[in-house]
Amino acid sequence: MSEQDILARIKTLVDQEHELRAKTIQGELDPETERRQLAELEVMLDQCWDLLRQRRARMDQGRNPDEAQPNTARQVEGYLQ
Repeated sequence: MSEQDILARIKTLVDQEHELRAKTIQGELDPETERRQLAELEVMLDQCWDLLRQRRARMDQGRNPDEAQPNTARQVEGYLQ
């Protein structure tokens, strides 16, 4: 996945997040469903940002950014624990 692919995926996920919030405000989606779906989107966003940081770190080190691998949701979400 190239940097441009990752950035496009991030944009798509952010757009989905905005759409969920708008649907909730308009009463088309209940708040509990919104919270659950937002939590899922946040994990996917965290994974994308993590992969993007990995690619950029590899480039800074003169290594091949294409060798960066996505980390699991559990690993990415566990960084702060």
